[in-house]
Amino acid sequence: MQISKNKKYQYFFFLILTIYTIFNGGNYNLLIQINFILLTLLYFFCLRDKNYKAHLNFFYEKNKFFILIYIIFIFYLFFQIIPLPLDMLKIFSPQKYFYLNNLSHNINYSPITLSPANSYFQILNSISILLVVFIAKMIFFTFKHLQRIYVFLSTIGFLTALIGIILYLKGNINIFVYNESNYTDAASSFFVSRTVFSIYLLFCLLASIEFLKNLSNVSYSKSKNNFFLNIYIRFFIIFISIGIITSFSRIGNFLLIITIIFYLLNNLYFYKVKNVNFTFLLFAILIFDIVILGFYFGSEKLLDRFLFLKDEFSSVLSENQGLSRFEIIKFGIKEIKNFLLFGYGLGSFETLFNIEFSNNSKFFANHTHSSLVEFIGELGLIGLILLLISIIKVFNFKKKIISNNILLLFFLLILLLFDFSAHIPIIQLLFVIFFILYTKKKLITFS
Repeated sequence: MQISKNKKYQYFFFLILTIYTIFNGGNYNLLIQINFILLTLLYFFCLRDKNYKAHLNFFYEKNKFFILIYIIFIFYLFFQIIPLPLDMLKIFSPQKYFYLNNLSHNINYSPITLSPANSYFQILNSISILLVVFIAKMIFFTFKHLQRIYVFLSTIGFLTALIGIILYLKGNINIFVYNESNYTDAASSFFVSRTVFSIYLLFCLLASIEFLKNLSNVSYSKSKNNFFLNIYIRFFIIFISIGIITSFSRIGNFLLIITIIFYLLNNLYFYKVKNVNFTFLLFAILIFDIVILGFYFGSEKLLDRFLFLKDEFSSVLSENQGLSRFEIIKFGIKEIKNFLLFGYGLGSFETLFNIEFSNNSKFFANHTHSSLVEFIGELGLIGLILLLISIIKVFNFKKKIISNNILLLFFLLILLLFDFSAHIPIIQLLFVIFFILYTKKKLITFS
């Protein structure tokens, strides 16, 4: 069977997302570089096709201003890693200049960022995000393509959840290059963080639900493929839900319940066409989660699974355990004023933390547990303003925003305020993919 041109490019794109998934969401400098190279190759291959190039030109003309601002933002990130004479550094980053003055080494040039290597790879990641926008707009342009990416995310989500559940039930195990040693009492699958694992699965759950919802609104044309896909996706949803539950991530479980309730209320009160089967499915997930799995994995912790602010507002822990999340967030807020305008560089929070706590090796943190606080500190006000202007169209309330994006904005708000997942490359890419591919256009038949 001959594979169409669209499928070839889309499957290669899916391969890249799979690499992101398998290797901790692409959250390593080496993987950021590898994924950047793969996305760049795919981008230039797509440009060779006249139709794809026309799609990109159309998208660029409609969003020229925002794209140019984002490119300026990327140049700003390069400015953060350029070595500056100390006289200039004193103007742009007085705090970095203060740190250098306390060193015994004779240094004549230094960049604004505290960690030039990490900042460089984060620049590559920022370029990768722009490439994903361009590629997605070139190769996903029909309803059938949209459904295809939903099926992929549902399938990869099922496999990721299945592996996470198996490893959770079996305990720590070493397979290939993967070492499940981070949690003995929670599932995290390919991810180091169980919270990132749960947020990743949430996007896979969104894709699964959207696929079923869209499929119910189009003509089946008596297609057996649609019939079996419907069954498979429902099966995948069960395991994805179990994966989120067994992660025991409070923020993941909270957003899971919010997602189900959101779709349930929309289907009951706001959708023009009521889908009874879809409603039953949502009720089944809700009951399966709270009543059955909730009690099986710990009835005494049934409500505790959803109290995602519990850790943030806990008191400082004992010295052997380190700082609470809230204390780390307070530290991040305090440091913002020291790097107010130009920041301390993307990927530099760990370095900043080690500098300030150099006399106490018991304390360690590589994220603030509040992505918003960390982004403000890393980028400074100038970088943050450039970034916000470049993505402001997403928050354009002059036109009616589709309900899907409202849910995504809620996810983004919660993660920015109370978690570090917004700093993970795969989570950033999934936000981008969902924001730019959600559509209000009339659906065409899935054939």
